[in-house]
Amino acid sequence: MPLSTPNKITDSQKIGIKFMRRPDLTFSKRLYIAATALSAMHNHQWGVITSMAKQFVVSRTYIYILAATLTETDSLLFGTTFQHTESRLAAFHYMLSLRLEGRCSIEAISTIMKRFEIKLDSTGSISEYLTYFGSLLPNTLSTNNNEIQLAVFLSDEIFSKNIPILVTVEPISSAILKIELADSRKAEDWKNHWKCIEENGYFAAYLVCDEGKGLCTAQKEALSDVIRQPDTYHAIAHRLGMWVNSLESAAYGAIEMEDERYKKLDSAKSDKVINKRIDQYEAAKKLADEKIELYEEFNSLYIAILEELKIFDKNGNLRDRKESEKNIEEYLSLIEILNHTKITKAVKKISNTIPELLNYFEVAKSIVTDLKALPIDLEAFQALCLAWQWKKGKIKAKKIKAKHFCAANEQDCLEYAVGYLQEDYDDVKEQIYKELNKIVQSSALVECINSIIRPYLNTSRNHIAQKTLNLIMFYHNHRRYVDGERKGKSPIEILTRKEQEKDWIELLFDVVKEKDPDFFASIS
Repeated sequence: MPLSTPNKITDSQKIGIKFMRRPDLTFSKRLYIAATALSAMHNHQWGVITSMAKQFVVSRTYIYILAATLTETDSLLFGTTFQHTESRLAAFHYMLSLRLEGRCSIEAISTIMKRFEIKLDSTGSISEYLTYFGSLLPNTLSTNNNEIQLAVFLSDEIFSKNIPILVTVEPISSAILKIELADSRKAEDWKNHWKCIEENGYFAAYLVCDEGKGLCTAQKEALSDVIRQPDTYHAIAHRLGMWVNSLESAAYGAIEMEDERYKKLDSAKSDKVINKRIDQYEAAKKLADEKIELYEEFNSLYIAILEELKIFDKNGNLRDRKESEKNIEEYLSLIEILNHTKITKAVKKISNTIPELLNYFEVAKSIVTDLKALPIDLEAFQALCLAWQWKKGKIKAKKIKAKHFCAANEQDCLEYAVGYLQEDYDDVKEQIYKELNKIVQSSALVECINSIIRPYLNTSRNHIAQKTLNLIMFYHNHRRYVDGERKGKSPIEILTRKEQEKDWIELLFDVVKEKDPDFFASIS
């Protein structure tokens, strides 16, 4: 007879207490969980353990530990000495969880599994099985039933030492469409990369990438009919943004020097020393004034350029592309007048990207035109467009103060829209946000993918194989986000708009059973 669901654990119990004995999980309940888990694994009933984890508000790892404990007890009481398939399955769960979710090295996984007396705990076995799982997985995502699906291609390179890893991500869902270890990153490599993605059902709606020579050449030859959006972050913020802090630090340094020279005036005694220190102070003051003026002028022009990159103006109207391009060019010219050699060099590189830099305005124009057809008040629509833009600003902001400022402005805009939309607010907001999210300005998401992959490279001493990349890609595409705007959803769910009913490890086991039906039988 199934036992009743335990009392819900309160948030106050969850927060601040890392390990505790759950009073609601009595001995009989733990025995029930362990026995049910063993039965499910023995009969290959997939999904039972995940269901129990949700029912009893425990981790899946905890359930496997209970199952392993019960197996050991069985051996002691009844003299069973053979290795159960269940214990092997538990070992695979440990390997996969520790490697992908815990980002542990092979050596660390072995140490942990030995500590808990989990089977297959040698580094050789762990490496062998993880590599085998990766060998059964593709490095390119495929659509269902040979469907054709348009997607934004966000392409970039990640490096393992000097070896390039070519990655294409669909930015709205964050799903990795293809990841491959390559010999080079020339145009031909990228052309083959995109061709493989197309053969698996995904075609580029438009391409977002940086100014890499191989990428740009490949786009002109293979995706010439697709709009290429340069990475606005690398084009503007990366090249100019770094100078904001540099010039500010230089200005503060000059101010400190001026203050130091001023304080030394009082200690001078002779006329010669007094005159010398007055000259030093005046020179320091002049330099400080110059540094302050340079910083303030550059910072104001930099902020003005960033404003022109925004899709909507302060009233929620779509900016005119030609006007924004003209303004950016004028601001860049004014920066050149500041006569800073290194900044001028960066400005010239930015100027070369201007013809394509605002291509995303064309995508925005099409989306906004379609959204304006919605039967809602224009002011409510403009407020939601501004709210979406403030939300994007909040995501991009690196400082807490800036994040709070953007969040407050987003909330003000949303509250304004509520007054117009009333009960339709939630549906309209979701639809507008969803469509506007299709406007992609930068390849910053690839940096997020880089941050996901980098720990595996580090724990592999930067010696990574394609099979490992396949495993990482499968994990990323099928794992559920635990926070953020994608919370509770996996990338593959967002991309396909189909609910993912199983945990990523169970889905991986399904692939193993399909590709190698005898695998699980052979480990009993």
